[in-house]
This record gives sequence, C-alpha cells and structure tokens, in this order.
Amino acid sequence: MPRQYDHQKVLATTVDAWGRTLWLICLDAELRPRAYGRPYPEPRTCPYDALLVIDNDGAVREQLLRDMSLRVTHFDALPNGRFVVQGYNGAGDRNAQIYGTDGRRRRSFAMGRAVEYLMADRRHHVWSAYFDEGVYSDPISAAGLVRWDSGGNHQWEYSPPKGVEYIDTVYALNVDDGVAWATYYPTFPLLEVRTDGGIRLRRTPVVAPAGMAVHGEHVTMLGGNRQSDRLHRCRLTESEAVLVEEARLTLPNGAPLKRYARPVGRGRHLYLRGTSPRQWYMTDAQAASRPAT
Repeated sequence: MPRQYDHQKVLATTVDAWGRTLWLICLDAELRPRAYGRPYPEPRTCPYDALLVIDNDGAVREQLLRDMSLRVTHFDALPNGRFVVQGYNGAGDRNAQIYGTDGRRRRSFAMGRAVEYLMADRRHHVWSAYFDEGVYSDPISAAGLVRWDSGGNHQWEYSPPKGVEYIDTVYALNVDDGVAWATYYPTFPLLEVRTDGGIRLRRTPVVAPAGMAVHGEHVTMLGGNRQSDRLHRCRLTESEAVLVEEARLTLPNGAPLKRYARPVGRGRHLYLRGTSPRQWYMTDAQAASRPAT
C-alpha cells in the first residue's frame, strides 16, 4: 500500500481480475473492539464517502465512492470501471451495491447472508460463496455458490449431482474468466464450474485448503491437512487431483508465512497477505512467493 495512506483506516482490500491491488478506505472511521480477533474500522457516520485506492503495477490512482450505506466486508472491480461492494446493512436485506464510474450508487440488491467470498471476472460474471450460517438460514445463500451478472442479476446457483454432498461452507475459491473453482466442506471435492454450463467434480488429497491457484492441468492448493504453510501441487485428471509434490510457503526473505488473511485466487495466481491489509504477496501454480505491491 502506498505510504501516503498509512494513517488511514482500511475497510477492505483485494486484488482484482486485472491484477490491480485495491484498498477501500474510510476517511472518518474509528477502531471498534470485537470479542475475538483484532479491532475493526467502522465509519463514524452513515452514509459515508469511501476512498478507493487502486495500485496498477505501481501506478496509483484514487476514486471516491459516495454515500455508502454498508459496513463493507467484500468488494471487487467490475468491467467498464464499475465496482461491487457487499457488507452489513441495518436497513434490510439489500446487502450488495454496484457503483458506477462516477462513484455513485447504481443499484442495491440482496446477495444473501454469510458471504465468504465475492469475486468478479473480466467477462461480467460475479461469484459469491457462502459459509454455513447463511447456507442453513438464507434462501439465496442456501446453494453455497451463486453467480450473478455484473448488473447484480442472479444467473446461476449450485446444485450438486445426485449422490454428492451439498455445500456447507466454501473453504477456497478461485475465479478466472468464465470459470470458478471451489472446494467445500464436508467432503472437499474440487468443483469446476464454467459459465457455459459445464460442471465437474474431482477428488482431492487435501482436506480444508485455504486457497488455490489453477493453471492448465495443475492446481496448487494452500494449507489444508492442518498445515497452513504447505503448498500441494496436484495434476488434474478426469476424476481427481493427484498429488505431485509439496513445498513450504515462505516470504521473499525466506521466513515462513503461516498466518495470513483469506487468500485471493485468480487463475494461476494466488494472492496472500498477513494480518496487515497493507501488503500483498503473489505466488502462482509454478512459482515461489514474491511481493505483489
């Protein structure tokens, strides 16, 4: 994150489908304690204006998103300079919003409760994945994995083939143009869903991975099997992911990286950060970890 923003409160951060690092900042926020974990920033007023900082390989620009009414937990960039945000809203179930190129809200819609992932691709597809609290209580979240168009219209939801467990919680999600890959509790299959209607399930040797990168006939899964810093490189067959080799995840200086926030999987790239929202790292299906920004 550029140093001039070090004193600002970051509401959320991600890496988008174009490889740009995004930070959503509230210019008037305070840290609120929570029962578990680190304090979180909360806007002092609502609605509020948020500053979006975009780092595109060192070229930094700002965009103001006006009159935000959500306490944002997830957001992503859409094609044509738009953005989608999701969060908590005390005013009802419309917990997702789309902002136009002018930074003003264009639409609000219900995305369901307990969103674990929100990711968009470059072809006007938006994917939302859920954890158990929403799956068992909300009709939108019940499918576990849902696809929307970039206007916020529901397009598709997951329904497992006969004899396959339903989604309880999505543990890892990877989104590339026209395809999403997911692993989910309780059986942790590798689910491949294509926007042309193709669906495939494969057995995997990794239980509860935290993230993954997919490239060609290989998938690299991070964590799982109670080893948060283990990378599992697998070869894809028609019916399973076969373990080829394992490696340790390290920082560029060789130090281990065992504690990290929710990874962002974009095709062959897997983006990670530690407990701070200000520094991202990137690894891919065949390379070691290196700084992203």
